[in-house]
Amino acid sequence: MSLPEQLGLAALRRVDPEKAHGLAIRALRMGLVPLPGPVTSPRLATKLCGLSLPNPVGLAAGFDKNAEAVAPLMRAGFGFIEVGAATPRPQPGNPRPRLFRLTEDRAAINRFGFNNEGMEAIASRLERHPQGIPVGLNLGANKDSTDRAADFAAVLAHCGPHVDFATVNVSSPNTERLRDLQGKEALSGLLAGVLSVRDGLERRIPVFLKISPDLSEAELADIAEIALTSGIDAVIATNTTLSREGLASRHRGEAGGLSGAPLFQKSTRLLARLSAMTEGRLPIVGVGGIASAEDAYAKIRAGATAVQLYTGLVYGGLSLAARIAKGLDTLLARDGFTSVADAVGSGREAWL
Repeated sequence: MSLPEQLGLAALRRVDPEKAHGLAIRALRMGLVPLPGPVTSPRLATKLCGLSLPNPVGLAAGFDKNAEAVAPLMRAGFGFIEVGAATPRPQPGNPRPRLFRLTEDRAAINRFGFNNEGMEAIASRLERHPQGIPVGLNLGANKDSTDRAADFAAVLAHCGPHVDFATVNVSSPNTERLRDLQGKEALSGLLAGVLSVRDGLERRIPVFLKISPDLSEAELADIAEIALTSGIDAVIATNTTLSREGLASRHRGEAGGLSGAPLFQKSTRLLARLSAMTEGRLPIVGVGGIASAEDAYAKIRAGATAVQLYTGLVYGGLSLAARIAKGLDTLLARDGFTSVADAVGSGREAWL
């Protein structure tokens, strides 16, 4: 990390976390952040559900909720990015404060509650984004909706023509009863509606499902079955956790979803179990606690086709994406892999 980036991060940490995040987005939009451009190599280039990725390191949803900084983020060294979550109507989300740094734990707790400007504003920005790496959208439902399943389909119908993939997010812990949609019957119905809309789009895009790390073995088995039979293209494992095990920070008791380093072991074990249950037939995107090339490599060897970052950027800066991609290239070469795809699942048994 460069000295200017270190100084910038230190300054941001002295500001309220949500304000600091807003400043980071503004700096990106104004061109004040040095960006490395695409990071790739013959080993790093890979495919995810037909999407060509220059490298397997993606940006998770939540960083750019309203698709305000898509163009600069496409030049930040990521192999793909995901914006949102978007809901049909704008909504303010939960009351502030709703984002907390857990510095001692290299973690964060958020209870945003799908705050966003709504699908119309987000679609208008996505329509104008430049060509380059794949850009996806996280689909959400309004808090006061009487038919949340219909909300997911509505957002896809409106925004689908402007993105390269879409993610059904039923695993955020910050919208009351949203996780109930992970149940077998409810999830099957929801996905059927979303996939029906997807199949009606002029350009077919892959649909991913983002799941919770807090699923029981039986619940995970149900999701594995649905994932293999419903027609979805991949699973993102995982969202944030409600667990607070082993935390040291004074903010550990705050309500919301925990992300960052404490989530790494839990999310990677679930990823490996899902990979085993689906026998490698379904691509999995690994998320949760990635802060280094070694972390990303562990997720890939546990069964992930690609990975995503977010909280790690709070502590490692935006340059972390490029550093992880370059480090991953070195690790693949060290172990004799000629491509990312060759490494996927090669260390899964160690997590089971």
